[in-house]
Amino acid sequence: MVVSDNGHLLLIERADTGDWGLPGGFMEPGESFEDAARREVREEVGIELDGLDFLGVFSGPQYFYRYPNGDEVFNVTAAYVGRVTVPSTRTLDATEVRSARFFPPHRLPPDILLPEQPIVAAYLNRHGEV
Repeated sequence: MVVSDNGHLLLIERADTGDWGLPGGFMEPGESFEDAARREVREEVGIELDGLDFLGVFSGPQYFYRYPNGDEVFNVTAAYVGRVTVPSTRTLDATEVRSARFFPPHRLPPDILLPEQPIVAAYLNRHGEV
């Protein structure tokens, strides 16, 4: 999760489904969780993250996802929170991201990708937004 200094959350509008979700993706061989998080955010929205705070590991039946191409997965997600002082995106990866926006926690879009909703809820719970 990318969070601005004023507490707004960065969500990306996915190119494959049109749903809103979190920047992220798969690890590359030899990569740490933290390095994967930084790389995915950089690749998808052009933001460089330094410090990361561990949010948690999310897995189980509620993290099932069927991609538009028919692939099915049960996600295991290591989630981190990175803060940015300038809440703007620089370069979007158009193959994965239609748009990216920072949302106030009380005005999140209703169509957040189902397996990512518990991750967003965990963040909001931990930071007193729910």
